[in-house]
Amino acid sequence: MRPVRVVLFTGKGGVGKTTLAAATAVRLARSGRKTLVVSTDPAHSLGDALDAELDGDPVELEHGLFAGHVDTRVLLEGAWAGLQDHLRSLLSGAGIDELVADELTVLPGVEDLLALAEVHRLAASGLWDVVVVDCGPTAETLRLLGLPEALSGYLERLFPKHRRVIAGLAGANQEGWQRTVDALDGLAVQLAGLRAMLGDRASTSIRLVLTPERVVAAETRRTVTALALHDLRVDGLVVNRLVPAPPPSLRGPTARWLRERWTEQQAVLEEVRGEAGVPMATVPYAAAEPVGTEALLAVAGALYGAADPVAVGPDTEPGLRVERTAGTGTSRDSEFELALRLPGAAHGPLDLTRVGDELVVTVGVTRRRVSLPAVLRRCEVVGARLEDDDLIVTFVPDPAVWMQR
Repeated sequence: MRPVRVVLFTGKGGVGKTTLAAATAVRLARSGRKTLVVSTDPAHSLGDALDAELDGDPVELEHGLFAGHVDTRVLLEGAWAGLQDHLRSLLSGAGIDELVADELTVLPGVEDLLALAEVHRLAASGLWDVVVVDCGPTAETLRLLGLPEALSGYLERLFPKHRRVIAGLAGANQEGWQRTVDALDGLAVQLAGLRAMLGDRASTSIRLVLTPERVVAAETRRTVTALALHDLRVDGLVVNRLVPAPPPSLRGPTARWLRERWTEQQAVLEEVRGEAGVPMATVPYAAAEPVGTEALLAVAGALYGAADPVAVGPDTEPGLRVERTAGTGTSRDSEFELALRLPGAAHGPLDLTRVGDELVVTVGVTRRRVSLPAVLRRCEVVGARLEDDDLIVTFVPDPAVWMQR
């Protein structure tokens, strides 16, 4: 099966991400690649941008260009309902009250998870060369993209794999237990597949759309950091709605406003370019709202020029690295450093906590539980520091457990 590229567009509400996602899809289809553009945004304005009626089933708008919405209500009533029944059976069989079991089977963010799972299913179908995703506003997207990892941990803590196996072997209703265990294992596999898709830079791109305004730029910087915390790297920023520089001959109040606005936008642009550490493209402010494929194609031309919209960027260092900085073998004078790439972390509150075999890192309102490699689980944290875009945590052997295997 041919490799499929997935491109996700997100940004603060109202910055034009839907227009740019649709424009990218039109450009790709016109270049000969079979392209699907799909919306997970509850506002579902993708059809307005394309000037087409869309629903949950992708439709072909022109040769090679398909579009649709992800309807989480339908998904919630379908596959998820069956899994909930299996989970209720497991909990009831363990003696948990029926009402409590109902509450425990409402996993956090399940609608967002189903939307992402549908994107993964569409991409894995092999029907398209590229799947372009119009995600919801930034806050919803952060929750969406962080869900596979978060829910994997939630599932493992609530129903550990070894307990699922034991339950399957020891259950009085062997057939019922086995269906439940199979459903949980299937969810675990699905979450792992989603996480692999999001983290594979060769197949998946995340593009942040912003307008050159200080409030929007600040949120964009926080988003880059939050995604990096989940080891999801943004491969492009798109600055939308740049006003043109007024000609020197222009006079009057309108010219004064235009110069002030242009100067302010350029200052924000320079700040973003210097701090984000991500390739940046710009789109001029259009005189009319781009609606329909021809208008969107013009927007794509302004954005990409002659470049390929889905070109894979240069390789970068992995988001998490572990390095020995002192000692050899099992010597007690060993020292290790864990480096976590967090661009922009210096701009927000940063908290670090060791919980068992995990490192809990919080930047602003975003939290990630980092599972420690085996060698660091037998160590204790003795220090942490920020170096440029890296959070570096220092570990030394814990004498109580260092020699244990």
